[in-house]
Amino acid sequence: MRSKVPPIAAATVAVAAASVLMAGAAHAFGTVGHLAEHEHITRAALACGTPGGGPDCVEPRSLDQVAGMKGTFGAVGSPDNPLTGEMLTSAAHCDNADYVEGPEYRPEDRRRATAALLDCVDYARARVRAGVRRAADVLDSQGRVKPEEVSLKFSVIPPHPANCSFNRVRGRVKCDVIEEFGRALHAMQDFYSHSNWADEAAPGPIGVRNPPGGRQDDISPLFALFGPEPSDVPGWLTTGCFDAQAAISGERAGCTDDGRTRLKHAWINKDHGVIDPRTGAASCVENDKNVCTSRGQAGEDFARAVRGAVDDTRRQWRDFATAVRQAYPGRGDLIVCALAHDDPVRTCR
Repeated sequence: MRSKVPPIAAATVAVAAASVLMAGAAHAFGTVGHLAEHEHITRAALACGTPGGGPDCVEPRSLDQVAGMKGTFGAVGSPDNPLTGEMLTSAAHCDNADYVEGPEYRPEDRRRATAALLDCVDYARARVRAGVRRAADVLDSQGRVKPEEVSLKFSVIPPHPANCSFNRVRGRVKCDVIEEFGRALHAMQDFYSHSNWADEAAPGPIGVRNPPGGRQDDISPLFALFGPEPSDVPGWLTTGCFDAQAAISGERAGCTDDGRTRLKHAWINKDHGVIDPRTGAASCVENDKNVCTSRGQAGEDFARAVRGAVDDTRRQWRDFATAVRQAYPGRGDLIVCALAHDDPVRTCR
């Protein structure tokens, strides 16, 4: 078993999460803000009528649950919801896998960083596989879609709201599957924003404040979540440090080790920018103002992070649908249809 990143004390997490929320700070692609980067990435990747939507594209009301909509986190944004307890869970955001060759880090720090990144991959793998296991329950013993388990309409009996509640409590099957899938998407999408996989360094010396860029054009093989479990990562691959002190202070403090300053999330993330939810086109400019982070402004770093996240979101849905079909021969097509369609009792046969 791989070593895990030590958990932060629950009380510290609660204080830090509340502080982050009150300050309006974020350490991931946005969710409920007006730029809503996680939502727009997910819509651009999965919506029917988009270039990559494909035959299993997700219809509008169902996509609202996966991606969220104005004022809601949705499944993909739920790890950023303070009520779920995952705001400072490193694996849910691919944080704290930081390492840059130089005086700030020791050789053993590379091993720690590798373990932290593989923990993020493990988190996403566990989520999609749990979703596949739960997915079979959208059908009854006769192989028919259960209306009460897929409905996105308000109902008193059984009691449920029109929208899913992503609160880690078991509910309607469709909502539970979407929740697991969305949590995996969140970690994967954050990987492209929080790491140097696709980006390039800013002009100037390479170091902890300006880590090297990987400039990878393809999606990462690490997130082949239904393939063999990865065992290692490239030595240059890094994300940023984001601990409780960083959360409370808005990254003015925290992320130090024996007096050495670690690579901070603030110095590598590409969390903010404008994304077209139909095409995935990305820009740093909103109302003549540059809204990207410092790293996002280097070259085309924000656009490269978004492109990786959109492409990998499509890969995740294709792989998830394939895994469902393989797990449930003869029923898989109907299950996938029930998850992606807004009125599956009527439209899925």
